[in-house]
Amino acid sequence: MTTEAQKTELLEELQKYLQQSRPETFAAGEQPDLHTLLAELTGLKTEVKAESRQFKNTLDTLSSALDTVQQDNKTLAAELLASEDRQAQQQAEQMRTMLLEMVDLYDRLSTGVDVLNNYRPVNALFKHSKTKDVQFIKQFKQGQQMTLRRFEQVLHQYQVRAVDCLGRKLDPLTMTAVETEENFEREHGIVLQELRKGFLYQDQVLRLAEVKVNKRTTG
Repeated sequence: MTTEAQKTELLEELQKYLQQSRPETFAAGEQPDLHTLLAELTGLKTEVKAESRQFKNTLDTLSSALDTVQQDNKTLAAELLASEDRQAQQQAEQMRTMLLEMVDLYDRLSTGVDVLNNYRPVNALFKHSKTKDVQFIKQFKQGQQMTLRRFEQVLHQYQVRAVDCLGRKLDPLTMTAVETEENFEREHGIVLQELRKGFLYQDQVLRLAEVKVNKRTTG
């Protein structure tokens, strides 16, 4: 058994050891009390909540910014589409205007060629230059015919074609009746004469044909 002297000696050695040890070493190993632990846990919980709120606010801000960007992208895409539609419409209108001018020139050339085809020299006048005049008219007609064919080729390249009218029923979508004539040998509503050519552009009406239509009042 341990004697009182031995106990006293052990206590003295323990006291010397404790006095030699650094206070911070002891403090580092010292266990906090319950009150301190609860206070630290409460503070940590408060910090976590604050961090969570801040993180949530950041997420909300990013989500709102993303929604704004997506909405801006939709608006921009709609504006671009509308701009492309307007540009395409403007180009289509400009194309129609240009083609109508070409068709008008074609009419004038065609009328000139018809006049030249129907030309007959007058025997009683200009007898001394008749041969030269006839030759000039012939060459001029050939030139006009070549130009007219070239015009037709260009119109064809742009998908412009003439409306087929003669001998057909009046089609109000592609023709307009400006004159009528009563012909009992032909069916009512049949186009008897084409007064001005009509044209289609990409199968859409570019210009209505002006025609004379058979109108039978009896029989």
